[in-house]
Amino acid sequence: MTTSTLYQHGTLALMVPGLLAGTMTMKELLTHGDTGIGTGEGLDGELIILDGIAYQVDSFGKVNQIGPDFTTPFASVHTADFKPLATVKEILTQPDLERLVRNKTRWANTFFAVLTRGEFSDVTTRAVAKSQKPYKTLAATADQQSIFHQDEVRGTMLSYYAPELFDGAAVGGFHHHFLSVDHDFGGHVLNANLKTGNIDVQQFATLEQHLPVKNADYMNHDFSDDAIHDAIAHAEH
Repeated sequence: MTTSTLYQHGTLALMVPGLLAGTMTMKELLTHGDTGIGTGEGLDGELIILDGIAYQVDSFGKVNQIGPDFTTPFASVHTADFKPLATVKEILTQPDLERLVRNKTRWANTFFAVLTRGEFSDVTTRAVAKSQKPYKTLAATADQQSIFHQDEVRGTMLSYYAPELFDGAAVGGFHHHFLSVDHDFGGHVLNANLKTGNIDVQQFATLEQHLPVKNADYMNHDFSDDAIHDAIAHAEH
């Protein structure tokens, strides 16, 4: 896997109607990269992969290091090769951070990753409780989320940006996950304010999209009546 390739298993769109079965193991996923984000079978928490180690933030807010047999319906990974973009020495809100990255990179029409490490004045995250078959829709499942908040926390925010024309395959725009240095807090980021720290970026020229073709529910589903974009906007923002 080259450092200019983003590997993605599954799509956000396939989860909209409730196709939440785990279709790739963490062992296999990690052969495609050492850095990434995703979720578990049944939307079992929020995943963040750093330095080849996969962590799950569950619906109780606990951070668990997950094993090779843990399965995912959707995840993005790549081999880290970040380059410095900016150093922050005063509070930067999440919208301002996104704006800074957009303005400095001018990469709106390609995929890229952002690694933000430092002191955050506050971070609000969420994690979803694992659901069981028969799975409900993404919107219904995502409503069963727990919200977590921490002030004055040091950690890493890993973000992926997808061009708007790929909304559905991924989240159009930014998608952020967080893990504290102490591994006691994290999840899908709802809001974050960076106090001081470094912002690094990595551009991708290639998206390698892997689909769960051995999963019969996915192969037989008709997506034509699914309100994909509305459901993703409801669940992810």
